[in-house]
Amino acid sequence: MKTIGLIGGMSWESSLEYYRIINEEVKNILGGSHSAKCLMYSFDFQEVEKLQHEGKWEQLEKEMILQSNNLKKAGADFIVICTNTMHLMAPQIEKATGLKVLHIADVTGEEIIQEELDKVALLGTKFTMEGTFYREILEKKYNIEVIIPSKEDREIVHNIIYNELVKGIISDFSRKKYLAIIKKLEKEGAQGVILGCTEIPLLVKQSQVSIPVFDTTDIHSKAAVRYALED
Repeated sequence: MKTIGLIGGMSWESSLEYYRIINEEVKNILGGSHSAKCLMYSFDFQEVEKLQHEGKWEQLEKEMILQSNNLKKAGADFIVICTNTMHLMAPQIEKATGLKVLHIADVTGEEIIQEELDKVALLGTKFTMEGTFYREILEKKYNIEVIIPSKEDREIVHNIIYNELVKGIISDFSRKKYLAIIKKLEKEGAQGVILGCTEIPLLVKQSQVSIPVFDTTDIHSKAAVRYALED
């Protein structure tokens, strides 16, 4: 079993889910009292959030590379970034560390293709929805059309993530807002919806949505286990 290097704390609520799912999946596959070989560096998200909104991505990149290298020194065989947005710097981390970064957009794209869908909605932080680093992988590598909410709705999605979900606040009122936004995107032709922020699955479940939901926390965690157990 390879040792998984987890970069978490963005936020710790979703990192907790990664740890739980990864260990449960290892036990499901191997049985007995097996659990995952993993290491985690957990950021103080207050510091990360401040730099994100100040646009200081170069400083964040340096921090991500530093901690990825620390995980490598500690014995990690590959890196799993426990958040969608920070995959913005995945190529730089791979280059600087020489370790594979299991990209969340890649494993999500593979799941969408398995469902035989070619047009999906993407929810996440504004950095994820409005940036190209995530959508380009889905569009160019997997030929999946990606649509995002209107500017007003993107603000709603983003603000609920940072003001509520990363703080562990789960609100029925905010859930209704998300479900209404998803319904709009479904009317625009979305065949499925990517929960492209690892906190969103804490709020929105498949049972509440009429189209397929792609829970990136669950998809990414299980893909990490598959990779760790590959020969």
